[in-house]
Amino acid sequence: MSASRDPEEIPGQPVDEELIRGLIPVTIGVLVRRGADFASAEDAVQEALLAALRRWSEDPPHDPQAWLITASWRRLVDLARSEEARRRRHERVDAEPPPGPAASRDDTLQLYFLCAHPSLSSSAAVALTLRAVGGLTTRQIAEAHLVPEATMAQRISRAKRRIADVSFDQPGDLATVLRVLHLVFTAGHSGDLDLAEEAIRLTRQLAAVVVDEEVAGLLALMLLHQARRPARFAEDGSLVPLAAQDRALWDTAMISEGVGLLQAALARDRLGEYQAQAAIAALHADAAAAAETDWSQIVEWYDELVRLTDSPLARLNRAVAVGEADGAGAGLAALAAVEESVPRRVAAEAHLRERAGELARAVELYTEAARRATQLGERDHLLRQAARLNRRPGVGRGDASH
Repeated sequence: MSASRDPEEIPGQPVDEELIRGLIPVTIGVLVRRGADFASAEDAVQEALLAALRRWSEDPPHDPQAWLITASWRRLVDLARSEEARRRRHERVDAEPPPGPAASRDDTLQLYFLCAHPSLSSSAAVALTLRAVGGLTTRQIAEAHLVPEATMAQRISRAKRRIADVSFDQPGDLATVLRVLHLVFTAGHSGDLDLAEEAIRLTRQLAAVVVDEEVAGLLALMLLHQARRPARFAEDGSLVPLAAQDRALWDTAMISEGVGLLQAALARDRLGEYQAQAAIAALHADAAAAAETDWSQIVEWYDELVRLTDSPLARLNRAVAVGEADGAGAGLAALAAVEESVPRRVAAEAHLRERAGELARAVELYTEAARRATQLGERDHLLRQAARLNRRPGVGRGDASH
């Protein structure tokens, strides 16, 4: 078959949507290397991606990467020709490269760095990463974040303008990339797009191009948390706390993969915060029942996490772990060092007060924590906890001795 045929006419094997989206970073990198600016390259690749999704189900190409590069390049040239004000760019990109196999250079890591540039806000970096690296459409990203598509389009456009002058070869900060991916994971999911699964896919992609203990640690952390997801909600949609989850519902294969990644990372003896968090998650996963949880080891890992990050949230969670390992009194003493403004501190104190037998005070705190909660599921769970204690004899009349 002639190599000069239009890539849209080349038959081949079917390619699924996830595979197509996985080609996006390399394609953008190739266009930027050939002289395109990042914003125009990303727009051109998105248009080519839409064409691929329409055409490949019936007529897939032999070389999907080469197809996407060629189609994106042609759209980039069309865009340059239609914008007379950017005539110089048109002169730079007008000569289409000869057909052939895709370039072997992989610029995926540089693209991660660019989309997580320190000049961008967290929300902008997340949106740009999902679009440029993840290959998602603006509509998908908007629906996942529960904002209008026009709002998300403006956010992405502003982000691209902000990094317009950043060199593609400029060294990036891997720690910032990991923070952005962690934000994607914790953003939850809405509609047809599961951001947790998307974050896992993107982190796997990053792990394929860079060997780093913290990348492996973050991927392990995501897998260990995602493995518990089937047990996290009851049939009525209410939140099920970790101690009450049906562990038979946990994904053991995902847990095994996460533990394997973590052990390999820890063996290189370059501990970081994501490895420490993953170690804590692994200890929870290792317990066949909540009562068998090794809280003493968890406290030790929280000590490491506090040492690494000095995070108020880490100190809060450490206080709860201390309460489980050494008793409610010790947990409350550790909690006293945590600032009142730290999110979920009131809920943590409610739990510890309940363990200490101060039930009436725990009811007050659960109610207050519910009032402060920003998520519906969390608020309902806290109100259920307050109602559960209120049903105890004497608690509703303020008698904490029962």
